[in-house]
Amino acid sequence: MKRRSVSCKPDKFPAENVFERWTSEHLRPHAEFEQCHFIGGDFASATLGNKRFVDCLFERCNLSLASLAGTGLQNVAFQDCKLSGLQFTACRDMLFEVHFDRCQLSYASFYGKRMPGTHFGHCNLTDADFTGADLANADFQECTLNGAVFHQTQLSGADFRTATGFIIDPDINPLKKARFVLEGLPGLVNKYGVIIGQ
Repeated sequence: MKRRSVSCKPDKFPAENVFERWTSEHLRPHAEFEQCHFIGGDFASATLGNKRFVDCLFERCNLSLASLAGTGLQNVAFQDCKLSGLQFTACRDMLFEVHFDRCQLSYASFYGKRMPGTHFGHCNLTDADFTGADLANADFQECTLNGAVFHQTQLSGADFRTATGFIIDPDINPLKKARFVLEGLPGLVNKYGVIIGQ
């Protein structure tokens, strides 16, 4: 399987590396996947531990509650996927890089992960845990963040202009040059009991 030399969001794959409706049984014999496109796969509650995915795209796949202990995700994109309850914190730190578009990420954990510049587009991140994560310059485009936990989270330069539902304490989360709109201010001053509006 070919590996691309430039790290960018994966979007082109050799025909022989496109796999439709796979399950965990198909993944089991392999330890490494490079430049692969998984479409409509059902990997819910699967054990993906110690496997490595490089320059891969999961599209319309269900990975809810899958085990990621020791899994390598190097420039991996998820599009229209169910990823509820995934413990991304269990993934290998080395070269960890992910992209998300229109994904269900409720109760997902990114505790302590270094993932600056990560793109979250049109995602449901209800009750996700970002404690101790590095999300500098991350983009939360049109994301729902109700109940998401930000504690000691690096958010410098992060873009929350179109995100909704977040509550972020500026006293314990670095926010230098983070971007917000007026409608997002209540999520920043919530703990002070400030009333914004007329």
